[in-house]
Amino acid sequence: MHMADALISPTVGGGMWIVSSGLVAYCSRRIRDGIDDTLVPLMGVLGAFVFAAQMINFTIPGTGSSGHLTGGLLLAILLGPHAAFLVMASILTVQALLFADGGLLALGCNIFNMSFPACFIAYPFIYRPLMQTSNPSNLRLITVSVLAAVVSLQIGAFGVVLETLLSGISELPFVSFVMFMQPIHLAIGVVEGIVTAGVMGFLYRYRPELFRFSPYTPKSNSLRIRGVLAVFGVLAFLIAGVFSWFASSAPDGLEWSIGRVTGKEGLKVAQDGVHDLFAAIQSKLAVLPDYSMPEPETGLNETKGKDKKDALEEDRVGKGDEWPVMSAGTSLAGILGGIITLLLVSMVGFILKKGMPQSA
Repeated sequence: MHMADALISPTVGGGMWIVSSGLVAYCSRRIRDGIDDTLVPLMGVLGAFVFAAQMINFTIPGTGSSGHLTGGLLLAILLGPHAAFLVMASILTVQALLFADGGLLALGCNIFNMSFPACFIAYPFIYRPLMQTSNPSNLRLITVSVLAAVVSLQIGAFGVVLETLLSGISELPFVSFVMFMQPIHLAIGVVEGIVTAGVMGFLYRYRPELFRFSPYTPKSNSLRIRGVLAVFGVLAFLIAGVFSWFASSAPDGLEWSIGRVTGKEGLKVAQDGVHDLFAAIQSKLAVLPDYSMPEPETGLNETKGKDKKDALEEDRVGKGDEWPVMSAGTSLAGILGGIITLLLVSMVGFILKKGMPQSA
């Protein structure tokens, strides 16, 4: 659901930057008083885990499309909504700046669409009230997780449609666009809910005390989470380093919807000063576009005038449709991205913890 800059106007992009920045400031204030030594490393490791998980696109059978986990609901359950929003904002920022995954002008839109519905709607109004039990049944866990994930994805997908409408993107008529976006993200939401239920089922069984991290439940200073940190850390490493080879190459739900509506693989970026500025900044900062190591410039001579990311993608696709795509470059890029995300989130947590008012 990562929006490209071509989908939004400077006004909408700038407005959503302000909205998302305000939410980041609000969440920072809310967790500052309750952050502790155990929450900061958990935020960092879970951030790396969700970053890696978002690299894995899974095929939606019968559609020619694919989807990936957003992870917002999972983070909200384990960290509480405010810390989860900060972690998601950090992940999406790393993706946009270093990997050109989502437009830089559209970063505010992406943070809002992929974080707000999960953290502040699906979790507090669906998941938390329906899971007020210490020993949930498997059926209850799956049902509630799927319901919360589907609602989160549906709201996020509709947000994308509204933002393109407000941006005046005439190539994406509202009715046609929404008719493709909502059903495909319904399917993606079901998968996300099932995966979330699986992770939660394991943790409820073996580490039920972990859920004390939620700001809505009591905390325990004696909580030991080293095992949890190790498990999620190893999973993040394996997903980014190995499982990323098995990601589907089919277009994701947003790309698929755009293709169905327009008959094109993508939209051209508007030629104006604002779009050009953000594109120039991103091209300088995105040292690992499309989660790949940079290729020698001589190998891309025939793609002059094209975006660097597009050129790398054409170069990769031109090598064949083998699956899995065993790429050391993708593995290294994913591992580096996970480490950078972990460091960024940990730094944010450390800064907030240092700013806590000292108890008398």
